[in-house]
Amino acid sequence: MGHLDHATFGWLTPVLSYAMACIGAALGLRCTVRALGATGRARRNWLLTAASAIGTGIWTMHFVAMLGFGVSGTDIRYDVPLTVLSLLVAMVVVCAGVFAVGYGRDRTRALLLGGLTTGLGVASMHYLGMAAVRLHGDITYDPVRVGLSVLIAVVAATAALWAALHTTSPVAVTVASLVMGAAVSSMHYTGMFAVSVKVTPSGTALPGATAMQFIFPLAVGLGSYLFLTSAFVALSPTTGEREASASAQRHDERDAQPGERSGTGTRPARTA
Repeated sequence: MGHLDHATFGWLTPVLSYAMACIGAALGLRCTVRALGATGRARRNWLLTAASAIGTGIWTMHFVAMLGFGVSGTDIRYDVPLTVLSLLVAMVVVCAGVFAVGYGRDRTRALLLGGLTTGLGVASMHYLGMAAVRLHGDITYDPVRVGLSVLIAVVAATAALWAALHTTSPVAVTVASLVMGAAVSSMHYTGMFAVSVKVTPSGTALPGATAMQFIFPLAVGLGSYLFLTSAFVALSPTTGEREASASAQRHDERDAQPGERSGTGTRPARTA
């Protein structure tokens, strides 16, 4: 058996992965709150942004944590197409869950269906990402811990969607995102603790890319997307602010109309 190290860089990767999960959750929750207060195309766009933020945050959390994953006696490579597919799976399933909540008429049914779909999708993303791992040896899993990780994913996803429906203040969203970040990180490390590796020493080169060649640049790019989108959402006016601005503008126009009719702006009568 190869010795597994889940934090080869110390606390750096666990802390960074938790931070990415929290940022993605916070951004996704804020966008969902905006979506529920909007209609038409605006609601759809906010929900798409929420899904991309949560999906990106979860995927980035997973692979930032994987930067600290090492196995004694073998190098580690990653299959690029499978890794990209895991990102797409995360995006699609989170989108399905968020849209179920955003457009569902029966909120309880939509919450349960969306939480189950999203949770299973998050777990699929995790184990699809693990299927992309290439090393000299065989990877096996403890089925009990795998089942526990899937359960944590479903509960975390359901809790996140519930928070999106019931939290509106920035403080509540922050607390909910911290809790969700902890739940998603717990799911990841529970799944990782289910892993066992039987190393088979070999001098042949492994296929795929190293974490620094592929995972790190992609994680940095997605992390930058989260930060830039967070800035956009923070600076974008809320529905209430837009309505207040429109109301003030209409009020100013009504106040200006009597003056325009009785002021010097009227044309003098023409003389014959």
